[in-house]
Amino acid sequence: MTPIIILTLVLVWQAVLTGYAFTLAGNAADEGVRAGTAVPRGERFGVCRTAALEDLSSAWREGATVDQCGGTGTVTADVSLRVPVLFPGTIDFPVTVHGHAGTVEEVKR
Repeated sequence: MTPIIILTLVLVWQAVLTGYAFTLAGNAADEGVRAGTAVPRGERFGVCRTAALEDLSSAWREGATVDQCGGTGTVTADVSLRVPVLFPGTIDFPVTVHGHAGTVEEVKR
């Protein structure tokens, strides 16, 4: 019975990590968009990327990519994270989760 209990706990933990990866990707995209709306269009991607990756720990940041951040009228950002196997910073599954966020561009005067 003990191996079944351990296997169940490992599977539940892996499901928790996958859900947490979705949460982190969404939050990173939100942070990137927030920062990206306050700067001119030419500087947007760099500021957005920095803000999106800033709050991620180093273990999660290694597998993170900011796919896009920009737009006219509406600023959107897409962040991708790799799902780790049991512990962040070790081996990653070949599964990537995506976070998307968008907001209206601030008018500069």
